[in-house]
Amino acid sequence: MDVTMIPFAEGEKLLDWVGLTRAFEDGHKRPKAEIGDTFLYRDPDTLLNRAAWIDGMGIAVKSATIFPGNPAKGKPMIGGAVNLYNDADGRFEAIVDFHLVTKWKTAGDSLLAAMKLARKDSRKVLIVGAGTVGRSLREAYGAGFSEAEFTVWNRTRENAEKMAAEYPGMRVADDLEAAVAEADIVTSATMSTEPVLRGEWFRPGQHIDLIGAYRPDMREVDDATLQRARVFVDSFDTTVGHIGEIRIPLESGAIRREDLVADYYEMEKFTRASDDEITLFKNGGGAHLDLMTSRYILDAWRAG
Repeated sequence: MDVTMIPFAEGEKLLDWVGLTRAFEDGHKRPKAEIGDTFLYRDPDTLLNRAAWIDGMGIAVKSATIFPGNPAKGKPMIGGAVNLYNDADGRFEAIVDFHLVTKWKTAGDSLLAAMKLARKDSRKVLIVGAGTVGRSLREAYGAGFSEAEFTVWNRTRENAEKMAAEYPGMRVADDLEAAVAEADIVTSATMSTEPVLRGEWFRPGQHIDLIGAYRPDMREVDDATLQRARVFVDSFDTTVGHIGEIRIPLESGAIRREDLVADYYEMEKFTRASDDEITLFKNGGGAHLDLMTSRYILDAWRAG
């Protein structure tokens, strides 16, 4: 069996952030993905098994372990694998490096929404969280917003300083509220179960991008933020019932289901109603996006 193996460094050289957003747009024009997600928990650890099948594109199966305590032991927090299967005959086509798929899927997902929803004159981008995803967001937003100026805030300033040192010109913020007020785009990638961003901090015209919450008990913004914004998600199927950012305020009545404007299967609705409105995007990163990303990577590998 001839299976293509795509490692991280060699695969990444062939990829383009804006090109990936176009692949996401094309992928959502196909028949809606069949998705199967399984979450297993041993607090604070998580096992995610995600599978997706898109007619005409193929099948992807991704398994991920998330052990938040690992970095303190000098071990990677996330591990896993992505398998890609042919749509026509189910043939095992490729094993794509898990971290390559996850990096590009996650940041590319947010970039697509920002390119649709953020004001065209957006220049100041605040990244909340100085981890691996924060760095991916810096790369993605830098490609999509070529004139952007970046600031990073992190609970531990030392880690924010380390990240800023990797990207010339990036500033470090000490006061999160003040940094939010200055930003045109606020993109957040924390592991928080309690909101770190408050509704009263935001001003008209901003775009909010939320990545970090992936469990039913996790949130990065409070109810007031959601109530002030027009809310979009990448997929109703993978956010509404699974992720605390959306699930908790829906169950409490803080927001209503009809307050969620659209997901990517209604891409034509991903527009601003006015320059003054606040837009908010919840990045859920479902398995269908892993499939679209893996297929984009495999196509680039073959073309390269």
